[in-house]
Amino acid sequence: MKIHPEVTIGHVHLTVADLNRALGFYRDILGFEVTALYGSSAVFLSAGGYHHHIGLNTWSGTSATPAPRGHTGMYHTAILYPSRLELAKALKRLIDANYPITGSADHGVSEAVYLNDPDGNGIELYADRPRKQWKVHNDGQVEMVTEVLDIENLLGELEN
Repeated sequence: MKIHPEVTIGHVHLTVADLNRALGFYRDILGFEVTALYGSSAVFLSAGGYHHHIGLNTWSGTSATPAPRGHTGMYHTAILYPSRLELAKALKRLIDANYPITGSADHGVSEAVYLNDPDGNGIELYADRPRKQWKVHNDGQVEMVTEVLDIENLLGELEN
């Protein structure tokens, strides 16, 4: 039995050590809007007025530390931008804020920029290419690759 094709993942909820520091990243750099506060221990953020795409909490305490390397857990959260231009704008905001980027890739079906939030949670910012450009095999599987992303070409979107 297959899952319904319109099912989506609605939000991610992250444990952070410092709510204000996390807000400085998710709200002030990435541009998400605060939709709800739960006292001083949790905040919900969204794009476009949705109830929330990202939840942040300090319920494990403000001294919580990132999971050590080599343990299971979430690899990264992927944030899909509606266009290549919007991804370029996000990348420019990161560059202007001198925020560290850990990697980038051209996946054939999408272009991606990788970074960690202030608490070490992995994040992928990406924009899909139009589906007609995806390479799909006869069995329905999508071919993905990991190649070098042309950052300058991506930032060139800002000049148009």
